[in-house]
Amino acid sequence: MTNSRTTRFVLLATTMLTLSACNAFDRASDIGDTPKLSSIEDPTHEAGYTPVKMPMPPPSLHEAQPNSLWQTGARAFFRDQRASRVGDILTVIVTINDQAQLANETKRSRANSDALGAPNVFGFEGNLHNWFPKAVDPSNLINTNSALSNDGKGSIQRQEQINLRVAATVTQVLPNGNLVLQGTQQVGVNYDMRELKIHGVIRPQDITSENTITYDQIAEARIEYGGKGNIQDVQQPRYGDQLLDILMPF
Repeated sequence: MTNSRTTRFVLLATTMLTLSACNAFDRASDIGDTPKLSSIEDPTHEAGYTPVKMPMPPPSLHEAQPNSLWQTGARAFFRDQRASRVGDILTVIVTINDQAQLANETKRSRANSDALGAPNVFGFEGNLHNWFPKAVDPSNLINTNSALSNDGKGSIQRQEQINLRVAATVTQVLPNGNLVLQGTQQVGVNYDMRELKIHGVIRPQDITSENTITYDQIAEARIEYGGKGNIQDVQQPRYGDQLLDILMPF
């Protein structure tokens, strides 16, 4: 059993050291260089990509009217220029202004006091010094007290504002006509890279004539906004601090 625990500990330590060394090597190789932007690839070939499956209504047959130039869903007699097929591009407008302010305080206190004495024990109280120290007082054999006090405070004050426009690509057309879109935008400025990712399902009817759509019209929206680089690296705790924060119980 001891050998098994030792082996697991050695394997865990070796894995951690290997990952740390790889990360340190990658970071060291980027010293003096700007963060590298990722190449443009087909999002459906990315690791973890899963086509969207949602409940669909029964299919309806479209009947074209004879001698009619009007196309259902179009906004002009000519072909609708809005995104409608796989590979089409549309612009997503992201305007988020989020504010939150919370404050909590919890106080708890407790005090205990116990006393035990034996002034009369069948006449043996005078012989207690034979078994206990001579200074023992039969009327005050045990006297204990304890006090506990906890005061916890927590506060959250957050204000986030994002105003961005990102071009997204239609990656899938669902049977009911809704579109699955996915877009990524990377901007590198002064050795830092900001990245915006967006993914979700939209209705073709919500796309404006300018081929744009707002983020609040995206169902199952997944929006990520972050980055990496010198500033991001300084703001993040070291890996050792993060590990100790997870493992330490206090």
